[in-house]
Amino acid sequence: MTSFKADEIASVIQKEIEQYESQLDVREVGTVLEVGDGIARVHGLSGVMAGEMVEFPGNVIGLAFNLEENSVGVIILGDFLSINEGDPVRALGTLLSVPVGDAVVGRVLDPLGNPIDGKGPLNATETRPVEFLAPGVAGRQPVCEPMQTGIKAIDAMTPIGRGQRELIIGDRKTGKTAVALDTILNQKNTGVKCFYVAVGQKDSSVAGVVKILEEHGALDYTTVIVSGASAPAPLQYVAPYAGTAMAEYFMFNNQHALIVYDDLSKQAAAYRQLSLLMRRPPGREAYPGDVFYCHSRLLERSAKLSDDLGGGSLTSLPIIETLEGEVSAYIPTNVISITDGQIYLQPDLFFAGIRPAMNVGISVSRVGGAAQIKAMKSVAGGLRLDLAAFRELEAFAQLGTDLDAATQARLDRGYRMVELLKQPQYQPMDVIDQVIMIYAGTRGYLDKTDIKLVPQYEKDVLAFMHDQKSDFMERLRSGGSMSDELEEELKAALVEFNSSRG
Repeated sequence: MTSFKADEIASVIQKEIEQYESQLDVREVGTVLEVGDGIARVHGLSGVMAGEMVEFPGNVIGLAFNLEENSVGVIILGDFLSINEGDPVRALGTLLSVPVGDAVVGRVLDPLGNPIDGKGPLNATETRPVEFLAPGVAGRQPVCEPMQTGIKAIDAMTPIGRGQRELIIGDRKTGKTAVALDTILNQKNTGVKCFYVAVGQKDSSVAGVVKILEEHGALDYTTVIVSGASAPAPLQYVAPYAGTAMAEYFMFNNQHALIVYDDLSKQAAAYRQLSLLMRRPPGREAYPGDVFYCHSRLLERSAKLSDDLGGGSLTSLPIIETLEGEVSAYIPTNVISITDGQIYLQPDLFFAGIRPAMNVGISVSRVGGAAQIKAMKSVAGGLRLDLAAFRELEAFAQLGTDLDAATQARLDRGYRMVELLKQPQYQPMDVIDQVIMIYAGTRGYLDKTDIKLVPQYEKDVLAFMHDQKSDFMERLRSGGSMSDELEEELKAALVEFNSSRG
């Protein structure tokens, strides 16, 4: 018979009592009433809050979207086909958050922050809520620092500043994504972190974008957030907010970030789908009444922070696709009214070979010259008006009337300027090179060059300036403004170059 030692048993019990920790797991659990099309109706989650995360069996995450009297409408961020009626649903008591920090840079992620590029797991140590209140008036400062796109037509006529929201709008296949990608490529060696959010795009298109970024070495400072055309509507709706949360991390850490939403028309369509399934009352074009708020709370998060908050910035380039150039449709007018200007790309110009196909008359930047370096401001000041006047003259000349010599000369210069502002894709241009070319064009140094030879003239004159006038280029770059002395030097250099061509 085994003998028990009472003191041993007492010491073991004593130890267990000391190490005992009371862990009560109190969670609210509800039941799925119905499920389908990316949404679920859940009964029993009476204490759940709007925007709170809930968990379905199989670790599928949902978001409380509609709070009704007897049930909660939940949008499902994942595979809703694995969820069945009667399944338990747990409220998690947390807001939807995504991983942020340097770990996300250079990766391709889904809207929940899961990597989809096959490069292994993310080693992010911090997260940020997807929905975050935008900085107030006191937390911002005016936009005055240039965000160079590397595209002559944009940097000269509709300049973008750090902290600005500039809409890129146009029909399908007019080069909207190309403008945004050129801007990302041009941020190389500037320290600006870039984010490309693809909403409702074909997976093949997104793969093409990632390939271009890789080839040009831009993926090193870019994060791609993908919610493709095959992704459920809830993920397409959440994607822009998730991308903004990742970009905001850098803004609040005294750095500069750029985010491209490609495109918000598809996000609005996904939001309309969710809202109609949730039986929210439809408004104009069947969009819910709060679709304006959906976009305004997203775009207001882009800002140039005040010096007290570190002076970081988040610049956004939302893209909107119009149908048949219908700028006055519901979503385009909404986003135009939220942003600080728009770049309007016109199909007629695109098919005529003028790329980027920017319509100078409709395109504006509400920040204007404040977002340009002084040299560009002094050189490109009258360019918009000159081009607008040229378009009128061109229309008049098509009537076949005889023109006097002065009018013909203005027309000829206009044709050369249009040719000069054309730019091949994925070849962003340094701002000092842009200043020299626009100066040469507006001051008439190309007037004797054949229109077809303008691209070659551009290459040759820039090569000449870099090789033989490098000290001038360096002084112009370091000073940032075109002084009278520098202008005289530039005139002499262009005269010298033209005379060497004969």
